[in-house]
Amino acid sequence: MNQNSQQAQTLRNYASEKAGRFTESVIREMSRIAAAHKAINLAQGFPDFPASDEIKEAAVKAILEDHNQYAITWGTKSLRDAITLKNKRDYNIDIDPETQITVCCGSTEGMVATLLATINPGDEVIIFQPFYENYGPDAVLCGATPKYVQLHPPEFSFNKEELTAAFSDRTRAIIINTPNNPTGKVFNREELDLIAKLCIQYDVLAITDEIYEHIIYDEIKHIPLATLPGMAERTITINSISKTYSVTGWRIGYVIASGEISRSIRKMHDFLTVGAAAPLQVAAAQALNFPTTYYEKLGDFYSKRRDFMLKELNAIGFNCIRPAGAYYIMADIAPFGWKNDVDFARHLAEKVGVAVVPGSSFYQDDANDKHRFIRFCFCKQFATLEAAIERLQKLK
Repeated sequence: MNQNSQQAQTLRNYASEKAGRFTESVIREMSRIAAAHKAINLAQGFPDFPASDEIKEAAVKAILEDHNQYAITWGTKSLRDAITLKNKRDYNIDIDPETQITVCCGSTEGMVATLLATINPGDEVIIFQPFYENYGPDAVLCGATPKYVQLHPPEFSFNKEELTAAFSDRTRAIIINTPNNPTGKVFNREELDLIAKLCIQYDVLAITDEIYEHIIYDEIKHIPLATLPGMAERTITINSISKTYSVTGWRIGYVIASGEISRSIRKMHDFLTVGAAAPLQVAAAQALNFPTTYYEKLGDFYSKRRDFMLKELNAIGFNCIRPAGAYYIMADIAPFGWKNDVDFARHLAEKVGVAVVPGSSFYQDDANDKHRFIRFCFCKQFATLEAAIERLQKLK
């Protein structure tokens, strides 16, 4: 036995206890499986079409004008000012750009920085399930105990008694994602009013992920929780330019919170990443100033794709749940006789040539409906969606 082998045998297990409590991203794993089998990727939520020329030209211009060094840690002034103006225009929310905004490396970092800044080990964090797969691991990384509340299909509404029972003196925060990934649910005013009431009663923070705020359908309105009475100071709003402007690779997100909470978030953000890409922040500021017609066209753009996929998937035999927002469809696999969503997702990628996400990746271990659904993503060119539907015809 050589020296290297001997050393390898004597090394202890250096994986942390936290790392052992969750797996790698199933969404990104499905993208790798798609690539390996040349499957059409309807798993990961990134567009396969170009971003607008205006935002790309703004980025090039920013680089050529030498916005290439560190920006202010919590974000360039132009971007923070643009975020402030946008929220005033869209929701009549007043924000101080100097004290209440932290620009992060995507909403993913924004969520981690927020939880690290506000959660203590042993605190409980309420998470609705199915949930975007990062939320549970994020809570674990902060030493918190996730407490899951079921969103019941087909409306993916929560039971009032179940939510109320989840709150206690140990509850530190609740995470709300609206419009929701993976379900497409948009929380209505009655639901948000109950959440707000419970947050105030138990002195709990509301952490809202509103990254899909402009991708909504059927004249449904997105209501920021921060606009509800008594919620402005206890709501932390996380957002990003990734989905609205089709630049998921830019990693420009931001967190809006009270000045006191923002000071803590900024400290965590500083030591996590120092700052987001400076020239892309300059370009993002210009994108946030796009006219309202941009968002109207965006809704129509995705509405057509949603309706196409719902019609075709239902015709193939799936039982699809109609999303009110975001760009995903949850489809019940029961009609095909499969009892395990992971096995079915791998079958689709390897044998049919279409990659999706198994729904169990959005649930905790013992949840109802865990293996019932798969998630289709439709932020793609029509040619991509049509090709995927053609391949899926094999299931008939």
